[in-house]
Amino acid sequence: MLTESGYHRWLDGLMRRSPHDQQGVACISARRIYILPTSTGLTFGAMLFATLLGSLNYQNNLGLFLTFLMAGIALLSMHYCWYNLLGLSVRCADAEPTFCGQSARFRVELWNQPGRQHGELCLRGGDCAAIPAGSHTEIDLSLTTQHRGLMRLDELLIETSYPLGLFRAWALVRTPAKVLIYPRPAPQAPPPGLAIAPEQRAKEAARASQDLGADDFIGSRAYRAGDSPRQIDWKVLARERGLVTKQFGGDQAAQVQLDLRQHRGDLEQRLSLLTRQVLDADAGNRRYGLQLGTELIPSERGERHKRRCLEALARYPGDGVQGSGLGLVASAGSGPPGGAV
Repeated sequence: MLTESGYHRWLDGLMRRSPHDQQGVACISARRIYILPTSTGLTFGAMLFATLLGSLNYQNNLGLFLTFLMAGIALLSMHYCWYNLLGLSVRCADAEPTFCGQSARFRVELWNQPGRQHGELCLRGGDCAAIPAGSHTEIDLSLTTQHRGLMRLDELLIETSYPLGLFRAWALVRTPAKVLIYPRPAPQAPPPGLAIAPEQRAKEAARASQDLGADDFIGSRAYRAGDSPRQIDWKVLARERGLVTKQFGGDQAAQVQLDLRQHRGDLEQRLSLLTRQVLDADAGNRRYGLQLGTELIPSERGERHKRRCLEALARYPGDGVQGSGLGLVASAGSGPPGGAV
């Protein structure tokens, strides 16, 4: 029975895709490179054929010499075009999570073997990068996101028309790179519901009887991961007494409870509203919890809690997981003068 890993190896061999190792590095070997003439190369070949016919018809030795000389240059160009991809190592790192509709930025590392140099490698519609012999370079790839969930790159297309643009060589490289895409935040969302436990009601009543405002200082406590830097007592830290978080009257306010069932509409619209509420609650430094079906995230606040909630929204069951092929282009006519580095 063919396993999933065996199926991928069979498909890579069929498509001649360069597989990656456990570190995510793929090396382009000789059998993984395709090469075909470009439109410029076909035009050049037609001109050589016409020159050959004319030289034979008129028995022009100088014309024959020029024809075979240009044909030899074209053959050398084909060899160098193919050789320009040989031995190139590629690794693509995961992108930072982003919101749907924004660009996900992947960092691609390209490096060659000692003593080898390659022609210019350029992003498709982006910047060029030079790779000197025995060194490496990093290129940022931007990909516009259209759906929430986990998006995988699957493969990279690397191609070159170096050195004369007569031939185009390319290779497909598998990559494990991925990016988590949060739902697109709604422009605005209704105020969320409040979850007030009985003991919290008692605290609220006590605070009201003492007439404490939201900005009144009521004490300090030990620092907890996720506390806002604005609430850290920096004077205490300057005295080398450790991290202490200041508490105010507003910290005792009722916590916000976000629930998918509170909104109407289709699934993506409700997730979009919840995303906006998470961002608004975090911006207001409020404690909030999140209920997604049977999954309950307890009330907390801070950057780590916000990321946990956004990740839960992104991974909520739906049509989320997707794949995309991304390409690199190496052309002789782009980048700094000089072609090869």
